[in-house]
Parts: sequence; C-alpha cells; structure tokens
Amino acid sequence: MAQLFDDLQLILSRLVVKIRALGFWALVYSYCGICASVAVLKLFWSMGRRPTQAFQCKIREHPPACLNDPSLGTHCYVTIKDSGLRFHYVASGERGKPLMLLLHGFPEFWYSWRHQLREFKSEYRVVALDLRGYGETDGPSHRENYSLDSLILDIKDILDALGYSKCVLTGHDWGGMISWLIAICYPEMVTKLIILNFPHPTVFTEYVLQHPSQLIKSAHYFFFQMPWLPEFMLAVHDFKFLKNLFISQASGIGRNGCRLTEEDIEAYLYIFSQPGALTGPINHYRNLFSCLPLKRHEVTTPTLLLWGEKDAFMEVEMAEITRVYVKSYFRLTVLSTASHWLQQDQPDIVNKLIWTFLKEEGQRKRE
Repeated sequence: MAQLFDDLQLILSRLVVKIRALGFWALVYSYCGICASVAVLKLFWSMGRRPTQAFQCKIREHPPACLNDPSLGTHCYVTIKDSGLRFHYVASGERGKPLMLLLHGFPEFWYSWRHQLREFKSEYRVVALDLRGYGETDGPSHRENYSLDSLILDIKDILDALGYSKCVLTGHDWGGMISWLIAICYPEMVTKLIILNFPHPTVFTEYVLQHPSQLIKSAHYFFFQMPWLPEFMLAVHDFKFLKNLFISQASGIGRNGCRLTEEDIEAYLYIFSQPGALTGPINHYRNLFSCLPLKRHEVTTPTLLLWGEKDAFMEVEMAEITRVYVKSYFRLTVLSTASHWLQQDQPDIVNKLIWTFLKEEGQRKRE
C-alpha cells in the first residue's frame, strides 16, 4: 500500500511539472504572437504616416572617430580553438595586472564601457569584449549556436586565451545575465562580481511570471523569438527604434545623465547597420527559454549590484530579491535618477561605487 502511495505521488509530481511546463510555453508563444501583432500594427501605422521613409535603412560605411580613440585602449582579436570563432575586444591597462572583464548588454557593444576603460586601467588590465555575434566578433548564422552554455564557454575560453584563470567580472543587461551564470557555474573564475541592471536569473524568471507589469516591460524577450521580424523592425526608419532606446524620454538617458553625443549614436548605428549585424545579438534571446529554469542558483562570489531606478525595462524590486541567492558579501546600490544604461548614464558615480567595492572587499580579506 505504501509503495502504491509513493508511486501515485511520483506520478502526480511529474504531472504537475509537465503542466507547469505546458503553461510556461503556452505563455511564451501566446505573448510572442501578441508582441508580433503589436509590432506589425506599429509598422503599418508608420507606413501610413510616412510611407517613403519607413523603409529607409542606411549602411554606415566608415566608423566614427570615437571608435578608434587611442585613449580607450587597443583593438585586439583572439580566436578560440574549440569554436573557431574570432572575438574582438578593446584592452587598456598593462598586461599582467589583474583582469577586469566587461560584458555589454543589448543593443550595445564594447563601446558602452568607454568610461570604464579609461577609469580602471591604472590598476587593472581592462578588457571590453564584443560578445558572440556582436560588432567585429564572429557571428554564427544558426540560432542553436547562441545557447547559454555556448555563451558561458566563450568567456571561459577567452580567459584562457588571455592567459588568466580568474577576473573581476562586470556585466550590464544581457552581459549581466551571462556574468551571473558564469559566477554560478565557474565560481573559481570570478574573484568579484559586478552587475549593472540585471537581477539574478532565477529572480528574473520567477518575477516575470508573477508580475504582469514586468512581463510587459520584458516584451522584447518574447518578440525576439520570432524569425526575421525583429531585425526588420529595428532597422525601419533608418534604425529609429534603436536610436530611441538611448535618447527617448521613455527609455533613454535622462536630463541629469551623461547624454550620448551625435558621434556616440553614430558609433552604434555604424555597428548595427552592417548587413546581418542585428541577427547575432537577437539570436542570444532566441535560445533563452529552452535554457530556463536554472538547475543551480547560488552565487558564492562577493557581489556588487548597481541599479538605475528609472530603468524602463527592469523593475527595481527584483534587485532586492536578488540578495537571497548571493551567499557571500552582497552590496546593492540603487541610483534614483539613473536609467537602464547605467555605466553610460552616470559614469562618474558608477566608477566611484565600483572602486569603493573593490577596495572595500580587499580590506575585508585582509581583516
């Protein structure tokens, strides 16, 4: 009788798991359809208002001077043996110093860390990477090549290729997601973890499912599951949507922030206007839901989480919940006037907070 009861419990538990999985994927695909429908309606609306401008899409042939500014560091390339991919990065600071590795978000590239490349080179070998499929880094054509496992292994292999076994790992937005996962899977590689505007991945997935407001703010995660349409929508009106992410009142850097110059914006347009340049970045998202939920959660690395409260894409409540999953020293600082683009928006404050964390953690170890 006891055995029968145990068998029933096992069957029921498996059934609950399958029902939850079915509900999860039903939500994903339903919301994908809604987001796609809204995007198409917006496209038709813009075509009706300005039909001659809707499909203008100018490829920038020459990089703006700021991308070759020698004060930012040296442009370098490294080829990973296992994948065969060539990665582009910009490095500042002397070789042999401790490594600070910077991982950008979407839709960004190494240049989003320009203020940090200058700031931390006095004590670190600072490396701002173009992630797989971004900028001058190779981008495989198939979405299967952008699994979270592949993205994590990229960073591990790059550390090896650079001659390091560990680093201060810093990530913003999607780069923050990857940084969390590296700290979870390979804690020995990360001496200190610094995250900007991205919660612990488990917090994010659970919070999205429980809070419709965050589900709406995360609509792009679902919209990006569609083939070709997201790339098309980002490019119409000469990348107007892309530009508005950084400069609009709704999602861009605020009045009190360090606003992007025309040359900064041209740097982004130069990178993302190249043929096929949007597909790799969006492919990062196209494998996300098949990799969640995580099997491992705990972070044992000293962690600094910085958050811009005016973030249009991430609700600040997730920042405090993240504390539950960090089993080491954890410091959270919320900047009340900062946007999602934190390291560009408030570079001086962000740099100061990072320095404080690095020195504070060093003092704690000596004590």
